[in-house]
Amino acid sequence: MTSEDLGLFGPDSVSWRVHEEPILFVAGLRSLYLQALHPLAVAAVVQNSDYKADPWGRLVRTSQYVATTVYGTTAQAEAAGRRVRGLHARLRGTDPRTGAEFRVDDPDLLRWVHVAEIESFVTTARRAGVRLSPADVDAYYTEQRRAAALVGLDPATVPGTAAEVAEYYARVRPGLGMSKAGAETFLFLSHPPLPWRLGLTPVRLAYLGVAATAFSLLPPWARRMYGALGLPLTDVSAGVSVRGLRLLLAALPKRYRTGPIHKGAVERAARARLAGEVAAS
Repeated sequence: MTSEDLGLFGPDSVSWRVHEEPILFVAGLRSLYLQALHPLAVAAVVQNSDYKADPWGRLVRTSQYVATTVYGTTAQAEAAGRRVRGLHARLRGTDPRTGAEFRVDDPDLLRWVHVAEIESFVTTARRAGVRLSPADVDAYYTEQRRAAALVGLDPATVPGTAAEVAEYYARVRPGLGMSKAGAETFLFLSHPPLPWRLGLTPVRLAYLGVAATAFSLLPPWARRMYGALGLPLTDVSAGVSVRGLRLLLAALPKRYRTGPIHKGAVERAARARLAGEVAAS
């Protein structure tokens, strides 16, 4: 390990390139819509989470966790993973269909959440105009197996290429569908309470636009499970919307687009690069 610990991935990774994009907040919402189609995964959230009482706090905590795994030091990422594993190990859920109890840290559930999340990240980035070749996408999935290991998954059981992700979705789709908890989650994600009384302002309309874009970015088969049409025209309009939103975000000053964990990683990478140049001179 060098004196400047660059974490699980480092500045030359596809993961750093993908996650520097502010548009990934749309990807996060897309992943939640997708995750809610798994009856047990959504039941685990509804039965064990305070997401309705504190949705924005949960969002911030999740964003910080993802940023730590991507941009934190190795020690920070591993500590974050231990906290998540410890929390999940204590939680149980009840299958609403059978009444059977299940563990929240069941590998099948962890794998679903992981794949839905990372596929949403890289798919949204590409649809928004981030230049990622097929090889880059495969590299991203392979890199993110390290993040899967943090939550307790065996990396060998996690899809590591786009083809493997497609095969995984085909395999799990028969077990997916709309449930009561999934429908309630969909409604909540589409119209959550906004902080600081922003629900009474144009921010509400802006959020509805973002939510509609995130939903439209779902695979056609996922939209159909929600009862929506999986039309190609929807895919085209979603692509136009997310590209426009990315351009709008790019106009913001960089200090507003880069979080403290990311900034710290960039500074460590710069120091490591400078040290390497000095050593080579």
